[in-house]
Order: sequence, then C-alpha cells, then structure tokens
Amino acid sequence: MTGAGRYRNVIGSFGRESGERVVVGAHYDAAGPYPGADDNASGVAGLLELARELGGDATLAARVDLVAFTLEEPPYYDTEWMGSHVHAAALRRQGAVVRAMLALEMIGCFTDAPGSQEVPHPLLRLVYPSTGRFVAVVGRIGEVRLLRRIKRTMQEATDLEVYSMTGPEWLPGVDFSDHRSFWRHGYPAAMVTDTAFYRNPRYHTASDTPATLDYRRMAEVVRGVHRAVLALAR
Repeated sequence: MTGAGRYRNVIGSFGRESGERVVVGAHYDAAGPYPGADDNASGVAGLLELARELGGDATLAARVDLVAFTLEEPPYYDTEWMGSHVHAAALRRQGAVVRAMLALEMIGCFTDAPGSQEVPHPLLRLVYPSTGRFVAVVGRIGEVRLLRRIKRTMQEATDLEVYSMTGPEWLPGVDFSDHRSFWRHGYPAAMVTDTAFYRNPRYHTASDTPATLDYRRMAEVVRGVHRAVLALAR
C-alpha cells in the first residue's frame, strides 16, 4: 500500500497446491497516461491465454502461478512498492521453491523492415538480427542453462525465430522488468520480450495502440511460452 491507495497483484494457480513452482508474470499497469498496448497489455493477454491453456491440463507435475503484477512502471519501478518485488519477497518469506520465473514484457511488436532492430551494445550486432521479427529470452550471466532450455522448448512449439541473450545486469534492458525482482530475492528468472524500445518506436508514447500489434506472431510467442512452462513444470 502506498500513500496514493491500495494496489493488488492478481494470482492464478494451476497444478499442485504445494511444492516447487514455476511463476509466469506480466505487469498490468501502463506508463503515465499512455494506452500501453505493447507495454504491457500484450504480456497480460499472453498471461490470460496461458491460463486458458493450463486450465484444462491435469498433467502438471509442479505448481504454476500466473501473476498479473501491479506498479511495474515509474515511479514505482525498482522500489519496495513494485508488485513483483512484493510478490517475490512474500515467496521468500514463505520459503517457496521457485524453479523459474518468466516475465512477459512486451510481446506484440514485430516487423520485417530492414534495420528495425537495435541492440544495447555494438558487438551484439554480430550475433543478433537487424530485423525485428524474432522474440528474445533475456537473462543474467550465470543462468545460461535456464535460458537455453526456455529457448529450446519454445522453438519446439513455434516457427517464430527465438533468440536468447545472457548479459550483465548493467547492460541497458537486461533487467528492465519484473524478473529483476525475483533476482533480488535469489530466484532464477528470465524475460520473454520483443525487446521493447530496441524495436518499438512507440514505447511509452500515445502511439502504443492495439492496432500496432502483430497478433499472429504474438500468439506464436504464447505458444512457445506454454511449451516452455510445461517443460519447466515437469
């Protein structure tokens, strides 16, 4: 609770009631007065579709929590009021074992225009495409195996290009979402993203509207994430 009012995370759980768990989250707030279609209604839509898919699955071997987080955007970003920070802290107090956390952060912007993809460091241009038609799995150094597993299982479910990147947390963008909160509390975590402002020129503007999203490829992202969640929950 802040001086401005009370805010809530929304949690849906699937599979076992106790034991190890996988957490998938997406923040449902938007920056300032902007519509926030890609940032981050796209991630929340993905979360809702995952709930539909998991709701009919009786084979989950571990608990899966889908969490819509509040207060990811400034001025609460990287504060104790951030919804994902509150949630991760509560899990740590409970002694919960989290196999992995996945943050769905902007998954709706794709383009085939040449030169549409930027990267946070010039050397990365040697590895990653210059066209924004892929989805990225982003994490920190030390969790390469987790990222490779997520990438591999996503690729099994979709023909959408999937790239993974591990980098230091000081590299701009690596920790720019709710997975950061889980790192702070000692949990393995990664971000699934269209790379945000490195691709989407409408980031944090009034132009971030539903008409600009690529729903076909956004659905492929969710298809891949669903496969990754099932693999992590085995």
